[in-house]
Amino acid sequence: MSGQSPPRLVASAPVSTLAAAPESAGEGAPAPPDRLTASLSLTPDVLVGLGVAAALVALVFLTSSSIDQTVTGPNTWAEIAITFLGLGACAAVVLVGGRGRLWGGGTVALFAAFVALAGLSILWSVQPDWSWFGVNQLVCYLSALAGAAAAARLFPARWPGLVGGIAAAMAALCAYSLLAKVFPATLATDNTFGRLTAPFRYWNAIGTAAALGLPPALWAASRRRRGVALRALTVPAMTLMISVIVLSYSRSAVLVGAVGIAVWLTFVPLRLRSALMLGLGGVMAIPVVVIALHSHDLTSDLIAPSAQDAAGHAFGPVLLALLAASTVLGFIASLTMDRVAVPENVRRCIATALMIGVALLPVAAVVALAASSRGLSGQISHAWTQLTASKGTGDTSARLTQLGSSRPMYWRQGLSVGGHDLIKGVGELGYGIARLRYTTETAKADQAHSYLIQTFADLGLIGVVLTLALLAAWCRAALRPLAPRLAWRTLSAGEAAERRGLVALAAVVVVFGIQSALDFTVYFPGVAIPALLCAGWLAGRGPLRAPVGRRSGRVALLRRPGAGALVTGLAALALIGAWLIWQPLRSVQAVNASESDTQHAFIHAHAAVSADPLAIDPQYRLAALYQAVGDTASAREEYLRATRIQPENPQPWVWLAAFYAQGRQPRPALAAAKRVFALDHVQTPPGDLYTTPAAAILAQATAELQAQRAQAERVSRRRRRRRVHR
Repeated sequence: MSGQSPPRLVASAPVSTLAAAPESAGEGAPAPPDRLTASLSLTPDVLVGLGVAAALVALVFLTSSSIDQTVTGPNTWAEIAITFLGLGACAAVVLVGGRGRLWGGGTVALFAAFVALAGLSILWSVQPDWSWFGVNQLVCYLSALAGAAAAARLFPARWPGLVGGIAAAMAALCAYSLLAKVFPATLATDNTFGRLTAPFRYWNAIGTAAALGLPPALWAASRRRRGVALRALTVPAMTLMISVIVLSYSRSAVLVGAVGIAVWLTFVPLRLRSALMLGLGGVMAIPVVVIALHSHDLTSDLIAPSAQDAAGHAFGPVLLALLAASTVLGFIASLTMDRVAVPENVRRCIATALMIGVALLPVAAVVALAASSRGLSGQISHAWTQLTASKGTGDTSARLTQLGSSRPMYWRQGLSVGGHDLIKGVGELGYGIARLRYTTETAKADQAHSYLIQTFADLGLIGVVLTLALLAAWCRAALRPLAPRLAWRTLSAGEAAERRGLVALAAVVVVFGIQSALDFTVYFPGVAIPALLCAGWLAGRGPLRAPVGRRSGRVALLRRPGAGALVTGLAALALIGAWLIWQPLRSVQAVNASESDTQHAFIHAHAAVSADPLAIDPQYRLAALYQAVGDTASAREEYLRATRIQPENPQPWVWLAAFYAQGRQPRPALAAAKRVFALDHVQTPPGDLYTTPAAAILAQATAELQAQRAQAERVSRRRRRRRVHR
């Protein structure tokens, strides 16, 4: 063994130990255990972690309505706050950051270029007001990424606070999701699904949040020289996360959760400690899942609220008892890990068995498929048919073992939309409207359920190329602090500990990236922001052995005119960005005010149009007001203006057709209704939000025209008779 090179990042190492070994470069031999501390002392890392967790949980509850992608006050103010915080961190780097290379600068610049492309797409977007909404969210995301990169440069030692904060936040969200099942009448009054959806109101989002929390929880579970309580609490935390993944019935969450665990176990050599705590959490999750699924009123759809409440109240004490038991097991395991030293040969055997077991899972799957009634080729063909059939599955736990999905339908529509304009797409968030030209399916989907396909549809090949370039730049930047070429044995205690934390951050990004390729959870800030913080920290951290940090001394800003100009520019960007983010909210509030304050309704409506000239709802409100006072000419002009603002959107054409139909003008009503069907191929019956009213208007206008023609023919016949009689 002496002639061999030391194991590197991916290789197994003797640090896969159960006992508390010293945090030294080699970590080879166990040392006397540290003094056991059962309390959670408020160290700087703990305080940072609590702050991060509180902020992320608050973000989820402020922005959980983003599934509808509508402009709301909480969404808007959260985006503005993140924008100010992120750019403020960048300004702090300029003021007090140490000299050195701008690590992560390329990643941030490429993301900024992507945001700029999305902003430019407003010029050709089929739904420019939604594009504005999407760009506002992207500005917020860019600020989060840049701010995290800046924080990593300023406070490189505070990485435990970020990792621990994400673990705590995701555990808290999972606890709330299960608590909403215990008290559905109080915490989930509008939920009609049996699967978990709270607090996002979307099952894949809460499932993804649970999957994001697993790698940081494994990091906390396997830490050395830390309090027993912290490690013990990771067992109930993982119990919650695993239970939520299963009870959300989210297959993508199951997949990415397994990927996150695999990344941790592959790259971090503390496999025995990790496997022990993960195994305990998984074992305790089994009765939680089994008991919940056994209750029909708890996990089935369309159950009466009273029955849901009764089932939830019965489930609550059981859940509490199981979490208490998992906490006790966590304390026992944590104490045991610090007191029991497993011989090195036993450690190696167990670690090897774990790795072989994981590696044999695909082999076992292939053998099981070959032994089935269909055979290997038949099972593969059957699975492929299910994957591409665009057929949804039932809303029960049985869907976890099924491959059928409606995603292929959304993906085909996205590819068709992208083919409409290969280079620049149909505009940010334009897929939801543009898809109507390429489908007759009544299933409504405003998202393509895949970030890459959505990007292709919205921003064309330019957006895809920028995305791939951004991915490549981030991977290159993230590999610097991960230092895969450095063997674990060559690292100091602090370097080894930090690399384990950075691997957990990387696993979070990988989990989010794969999930984003399969769903539209990227539009949920409560899920996206934690991943962006991890990605930004890894990009901005720089080499593991060369942190930049802060300046050793202060330099007056007057002696640094370039820095002063840059800080001023960042402040201006923050203010401009906040103002742009605020305008759609101003418009929505003005529209609402015009409905409640009838005395000043016209003033509010005009203010709404001025605040968001790309939106059509203010035009509709203004037209309705003109109709109410009998000014049909001005009303018609507002309806026509809405069609000019968004000519590719069928909604303003429906409004225009309805206006003409009400005014007994069948010819222009017929033309406007036909325009709806040219933009929307979802025909009646049953139709959709646009073609259903358009079909009624079309029938009415056709009947009126026929009646007019019949009347004209009768008049013509009378005139001919009169001429004959004369």
